[in-house]
Amino acid sequence: MRIALQAAQAAAAAGETPVGAVLFDPATGEVIATGANGPIGANDPTAHAEVVAIREAARKLGNYRLTGLTLAVTLEPCAMCAGAISHARLGRLVFGAEDPKGGAVVHGPRFFNQPTCHWKPEVTGGVLAAESAELLRSFFRARR
Repeated sequence: MRIALQAAQAAAAAGETPVGAVLFDPATGEVIATGANGPIGANDPTAHAEVVAIREAARKLGNYRLTGLTLAVTLEPCAMCAGAISHARLGRLVFGAEDPKGGAVVHGPRFFNQPTCHWKPEVTGGVLAAESAELLRSFFRARR
């Protein structure tokens, strides 16, 4: 999660919402890919940190199925990202801060609990939640 927080800080420095993600192999601890929010810079509304990391990992591994890997992200994923996590068949999702407004894992549609969800990862929330939330709060406070 510390690597994801570093990616979130890089996103903030670029003027993007500070969300970061890291995909790793829990068996070896090897970091496969990282992602930082980048919709503004990339002119791509799908360039959320999770999607960026998933795309990088799939390219690197030459496979769209990322079964067994763990994704750590600083903010509860939205519905789009939860869908990408499910389609990638990730083994585990770890997230920091909850997102009552836009989250889709423990809030909103609770994507992984829907009957139309074909793959549900193991989910752990609240990891370094205070640091993740403070990074977001301070980012938006500075812009208001």
